[in-house]
Amino acid sequence: MINVLLFAQLKDELGKETVSIEGNEMSVAQLKAKMKMDFQLEGLETVMTAVNEEFADDDTILSDGDTVAFIPPVSGG
Repeated sequence: MINVLLFAQLKDELGKETVSIEGNEMSVAQLKAKMKMDFQLEGLETVMTAVNEEFADDDTILSDGDTVAFIPPVSGG
């Protein structure tokens, strides 16, 4: 299982801040595609991604037990 943490509008869109996804040896890009398909989440292409509390790119390969955080861009004043 891969644990996914969602923040800001992604959390609001899904209605919860965590979700567990079955998968192993998938890339961050594949996880984003799965999240978009399964949960109709928008804006995943612009999020910052952290895997196990370290920033990661779309090519990072995920393993069972990893925690992935999707952090949308923030604006404000």
